[in-house]
Amino acid sequence: MGTVSTLSIVFMGISCILGIVIPIVLFLYFYKVKHTDIKPFFIGCLVMLLFAFVIEGGLNFLVSTSLAWDKISGNMWYYAIYGGLMAGIFEETGRFLAFKTVLKKNQENPNNALMYGAGHGGFEAFVILFLGMIGNLITALMINAGAYESMLATAGMDEATLEATKEGLEALVQTEPSYFLAAGVERIFAVIIQISLSVMVWFAAKNAKDWYLYPIAILCHAVIDFIAVVVTQRGYGIWRIEGVVVLLTCCIYSVAKLVWYRRVTKCSSNIEN
Repeated sequence: MGTVSTLSIVFMGISCILGIVIPIVLFLYFYKVKHTDIKPFFIGCLVMLLFAFVIEGGLNFLVSTSLAWDKISGNMWYYAIYGGLMAGIFEETGRFLAFKTVLKKNQENPNNALMYGAGHGGFEAFVILFLGMIGNLITALMINAGAYESMLATAGMDEATLEATKEGLEALVQTEPSYFLAAGVERIFAVIIQISLSVMVWFAAKNAKDWYLYPIAILCHAVIDFIAVVVTQRGYGIWRIEGVVVLLTCCIYSVAKLVWYRRVTKCSSNIEN
């Protein structure tokens, strides 16, 4: 089977640590520097858990067991459109409902939109990087210690399950170290996107005349995920994919910055004058 390289293990550890550091640093920064409320952070965590992992995840499971799944999963374009729309609709709707209900009293401070985004994206980073990578890290250490071979020999698995398990372990051994580091880098930009989308939906929920920012946020989210699926499915190199992620991040950040400027910075300047 071979062993997992030391560099891979180091990069797994770095990404794993980032899964904890990212949400904590963002929370402290927005609370201490931007003087936000605490509540939006934890509501962001809860909305990500409920709307993305529970509701969207449950619906995805149901779709995966339906007759339509073969057509969706067998066509890159259908799969990318489906994945993008599901993520956009559920996450942005979760944001919108949270801003309209439990966070309605927190809307006087626009910086709370940033704090919410930190919770929403930070929780996702925690799940993907820390919880996901810690499993890889433990498995890698067990492989290198020779523990998995003895476990598989005494596990009593049927032939098909044993073969599938060995293939999964072999894939971990063969994965390039850069992939584990790229996971952490990607999450940093993903959090910036989540905060940017939160800004757009925040003002859509706060001001009736800005309602159109809500569907625009859904579309932006869907397009980002659509492009991510396409470039991944086409087999682009990991850093080439990350380059696309950076470009998409710059685009959505610019849109959010414009929204913020017109509704907060410009408004504050007019009041001072």
